Amino acid sequence: MRIGYPCVNEAMDCSSGNTFRLASYSEERLIAAVTANLACLRRMLEWNVAQGLLFFRIGSSIVPFGSHPINTYSWQTHFAADFRAIGDYIKANNLRVSFHPDQFVVLNSPSPDIVQRSIQELVYQGSMLDLMGLDGTAKLQIHVGGLYGEREQAMIRFAQVHATLPEAVKARVVVENDDRLYPLRDCLELHQLTGVPILFDNFHHECLNHGEPMAEALRLAAATWHPTADGVPMMDYSSQALGERKGKHTDDLVDERFREFLTHLHGHDFDVMLEIKNKEASALRAVAILRELGLSAAAPDIPSPPLTLPAVPKARRVAKAVG
Repeated sequence: MRIGYPCVNEAMDCSSGNTFRLASYSEERLIAAVTANLACLRRMLEWNVAQGLLFFRIGSSIVPFGSHPINTYSWQTHFAADFRAIGDYIKANNLRVSFHPDQFVVLNSPSPDIVQRSIQELVYQGSMLDLMGLDGTAKLQIHVGGLYGEREQAMIRFAQVHATLPEAVKARVVVENDDRLYPLRDCLELHQLTGVPILFDNFHHECLNHGEPMAEALRLAAATWHPTADGVPMMDYSSQALGERKGKHTDDLVDERFREFLTHLHGHDFDVMLEIKNKEASALRAVAILRELGLSAAAPDIPSPPLTLPAVPKARRVAKAVG
């Protein structure tokens, strides 16, 4: 079982999401931003490995405007060696990575324009995993989308668009049960239509379900993953923030709730992404709990890279988000 956190190391002095305004787009700015983003990504991965945190969700903005028509630069060629080196490091250290494209990726939209832009975004993010030389176990995590007044038709529309995806993208796409519109039962129906694996979110399931006990929900979701083509099932973990509106993620891992959740696994293996605000701090506690329970290997005996480096000129940083 691997433990991970998404996109940003809160304690590190760099960002892998450096960007700039569309109005100031230039190839020089693009090259500078991607160079800085890949360097920071490598630093985060090296720090994670030293802590035994072997699952990481890469931020979507590694290449600014990666799927936008303005970006005609051949960044895939320019940075081919850099992406390959990161992929080699990932494979050599038994890391697993994923992307979670933003909420504007909606495959079941009635708008052909939105659907086309969504596909372009998936192609862009999938191409980075391809450049890293990673197999289909490195996933692209999306939601089913909107209801548009008719659940069944919206799900059929998703299946129709999914069938048109490039095979390299289709092999990576997984759907997440959400907390407002599409619970596990709908995702299971979508799996029957398309074969798409379900990335289970325990907190979303607590918010929206059809009465499936947690252990049964985990079993059903895990069964949608092919053991070799898809790899160990991925899942998102969080819990309710006390005293806040229903559905608000906790800022910090609640150790006793995480321990209680683990009792529902019943031998199923998952790679667990913590969707918790303080990210790596909670991930370190979670992996310590797994080690205590014999569910994760001991921390590797290697030096931990520094979280801060000597000051360099700062590029503009994108907002730090949970997903």
